[in-house]
Amino acid sequence: MQDYIKKILTARVYDVAIESPLEAMNRLSRRLNNRVLLKREDLQPVFSFKLRGAYNKISKLPREALDKGVICASAGNHAQGVALAAQRLGIKATIVMPRTTPAIKVQAVRDRGGKTVLYGDTYDEAYQHARQLEADKGLTFIHPYDDPDVIAGNGTIGMEILRQHPDPIEAVFIAVGGGGLIAGVATYIKFLRPDIKIIGVEPDDAASMHEALKHDQRITLDQVGIFADGVAVRQVGEETFRLARDLVDEVIVVSTDEICAAIKDIFDDTRSIAEPAGALGVAGLKKHVARTGVSDATLIAINCGANINFDRLRHVAERAELGERREALLAVTIPERPGSFRKFCQTIGKRSITEFNYRYADDHDAQVFAGIQLSEGEEEKNRIIDALREQHYPVVDMSDNEMAKLHVRYMVGGHAPGVRDEILYRFQFPERPGALLRFLTGMAHGWNISLFHYRNHGSDHGRVLVGIQVPVAERPKFYDYIHELGYPCFEETGNPAYRLFLDGRS
Repeated sequence: MQDYIKKILTARVYDVAIESPLEAMNRLSRRLNNRVLLKREDLQPVFSFKLRGAYNKISKLPREALDKGVICASAGNHAQGVALAAQRLGIKATIVMPRTTPAIKVQAVRDRGGKTVLYGDTYDEAYQHARQLEADKGLTFIHPYDDPDVIAGNGTIGMEILRQHPDPIEAVFIAVGGGGLIAGVATYIKFLRPDIKIIGVEPDDAASMHEALKHDQRITLDQVGIFADGVAVRQVGEETFRLARDLVDEVIVVSTDEICAAIKDIFDDTRSIAEPAGALGVAGLKKHVARTGVSDATLIAINCGANINFDRLRHVAERAELGERREALLAVTIPERPGSFRKFCQTIGKRSITEFNYRYADDHDAQVFAGIQLSEGEEEKNRIIDALREQHYPVVDMSDNEMAKLHVRYMVGGHAPGVRDEILYRFQFPERPGALLRFLTGMAHGWNISLFHYRNHGSDHGRVLVGIQVPVAERPKFYDYIHELGYPCFEETGNPAYRLFLDGRS
C-alpha cells in the first residue's frame, strides 16, 4: 500500500484536472437527517474523473512509447480522457469505439484530436480490436481501470476529500464499474483514515464487484444492463479486485429507478445533471441511510460523471418518481358496467392519477393500468392497495415490474383473442442500421410475429417487446435461434403484466 500512496502523492493529474469542489447537498441533507456532501468530478474538463488516471498513465510513458502513440477502447468517458491527455502531451491517440456509440461521444473524441475507429457492436469487440491494433502498430494500450498508474491517478480524489473535509466522515460512496475509481480512492483514504467506510455502488443489472466480493473471486457476468453505461462491465479488473477485497467495506446494488431518483436529487441541489453512473454514489448513500437508519453523520458521494445524452433525460424523468416511491403503478380489474370507474376513483380518493389506461375487451371485466401519485411512499401505496381489495378489486402492484414500466404502460389494450402458441420476449437491439433486419431474417422459419413494440429510450440500445407464435414442437429450434442471434433477451411469457393486458389466450 505504501507504494500506492507514493504513486498517488506524485501523480501528475493537475496539468489537465481541477481539484473538484466538495459541495453540500442541503436539500438531501435535510431529508436524510445527515450531512451529505457531493464530490463534483462532473466539473472536470471532460465532465468525468477519467482524465486523472489516463493522464497520469500517459505522462509516465517513456519517450519512445509516446512517439509511437497510445490506443484505448472505450465508448465514453475514458475515451475523452485519453484524447485530452494525448492532446495536451502532443502525441497521437487512437480510440476504438463500438459502432453503437452515440455520435455526440464520437465527436467529443474527435474534437480533442483523437482518431476514432468504430468497430463491433459491443465494448468487448472494440477491446479485442484495440489490442490487435496495439500489437500490429506498436502502440501503448491505456487500460480504463486495471493499471496501477490509472488507479493512482484516480486516488488523488481521495487525497482531495480528506484535505477538503478533515472532520469526521462516516462513509464515502463510490460508483463501481471496472473498479479503478474505488480502488484508488479506497487505497488513500484507508491508509490515513481506516475508520471511514468505503462503500461501492453498482446497478443491480451490472453488479460485477458485488458478485466478485461475494464469491471471493472475479466473476464474469453473462450480460450487463446498459442504462448506467459508464459502469457496464462484465468483470472487474484483476488489480482493482485485489485492492477492493482488502479495502472496500461493502457494495450496495441499486435499481434503475433508484438511479433516476438520485439524478433528480443531484439536480435539485446543484442544478446540474449527472449521468446514470455519476449518480450511483448518491443512490447508494440514500439506500444505506434507509437500511441502517444512520443520522447526524457526514456522508460523501462522488459524482463521477455528467456525460449523458439529452434524449435520455426523458427516461430519467419518467422513472425518477418511481425511484422516490412517489408514484405507484397498479393493474386493477374492475367490473365492465356503468359506474365502475366512478367507484374505482372514489376508492382511490383525492389523489392525483398520473396515468390511466383502459380498453374495452369483453362484457365482464376491464383491466385498468393506473399510475397514482404518492406523498408518503410505500406505506401510502399499501394503504391504497388494501382499500381497493376491500372493495373486492383484484390488484397487482406493477411498480417494480420492468416490462410493465418499459412497455406495457404504453400499449395497454393489446388483447388479441385467438392468438395461438404465443411466447413473449423482451430484447435489447443495438441501435444501428440492420439490427432489426437481422432479427426478422431469422423469422424465415415460419414463426409469426404477433406483437411488436419498440421505444427509443435515448440509449445505445433499443428496447423491443416481441410476441412470436412458435408451436411447442418448434420451441427448441427457436431457443437455438435466439442464442445464435446474441442479443440480450428475457422471456416474459409468464409475466403478470402480459397475462392481464396483452395475452390473447382464453
